[in-house]
Amino acid sequence: MSSQQISLPAKLINGGIAGIVGVTCVFPIDLVKTRLQNQRQGQQVYKSMMDCLVKTVRSEGFFGMYRGAAVNLTLVTPEKAIKLAANDFFRHHLSRDGKGLTVFKEMLAGCGAGMCQVIVTTPMEMLKIQLQDAGRLVAQQQKPIMMSPTKLVATNTVLCRSFNSCTVSSAPRAVSATQIAKELLHTQGIQGLYKGLGATLIRDVPFSVIYFPLFANLNQLGKPSPQESSPFYWAFLSGCVAGSTAAVAVNPCDVVKTRLQSLNKGSSEETYKGVVDCVSKIMRKEGPSAFLKGAGCRALVIAPLFGIAQVMYFAGVGEYIVDNSPLNLLLA
Repeated sequence: MSSQQISLPAKLINGGIAGIVGVTCVFPIDLVKTRLQNQRQGQQVYKSMMDCLVKTVRSEGFFGMYRGAAVNLTLVTPEKAIKLAANDFFRHHLSRDGKGLTVFKEMLAGCGAGMCQVIVTTPMEMLKIQLQDAGRLVAQQQKPIMMSPTKLVATNTVLCRSFNSCTVSSAPRAVSATQIAKELLHTQGIQGLYKGLGATLIRDVPFSVIYFPLFANLNQLGKPSPQESSPFYWAFLSGCVAGSTAAVAVNPCDVVKTRLQSLNKGSSEETYKGVVDCVSKIMRKEGPSAFLKGAGCRALVIAPLFGIAQVMYFAGVGEYIVDNSPLNLLLA
């Protein structure tokens, strides 16, 4: 009975710790993913993942790879906590008959988890993308044939006021997630932070529908017996395989989401009215291959992120913390 009472707080702690550890490890690759997805044909600043990492370090320093990490680290705890706990909650209620879950019910549970997490995911991604993509725009400005200073300032009405200077030579160091959030709330209200909500749902719901059933079935293969848990390394590998598979599968949706949430546009970079308009313009101007931009980076980000999450989740770190917390000791 006591384990049932502490299960939710423990799951929230597990998800939060896993999110912080995972994001810290893979954030530079996530930054590369965002910059590659926002590149247009004829305006490429980066040739590949490694080229982007090298150029980022050269122009922005080592910590340039962690631009936008603060907002991600702040909000990834509730995001991962909601995602993992919601999936567990839905799985529990869908299996009340005492039987194992069918694949369809596992997909339903994943769908519910994906729908719950966008409450936090959408504003987190919205702020993170502006910070991550700032360096790409500055690098693009250094190509005179591709950039016009006047056009750049004109296309950045919302974020330009968040910079100390909006000239071509300015570095993206004055802007912060707090400044962007305040500007969006002042000019557009709460819906400004939730721009791209539909695209986020289109990405995260299918991701969870694929990820959670795939992980559950892969993890089941590593159990010595139905009553025992799988070894930690098997949980890690299962999380990596399931995460990378789901990430690549929904990458086209992630490209659309990234484009819609990028408020700061470079010269000649088109704007989009919505998901359908974005898909149509990308297909017409860049071709189907554009929807796979950053797929490798996204797989490299998601694989260890969810591998670490599942190890923390199943290792019971949260249960240990809750069991040994002062409040629990007093109640005992």
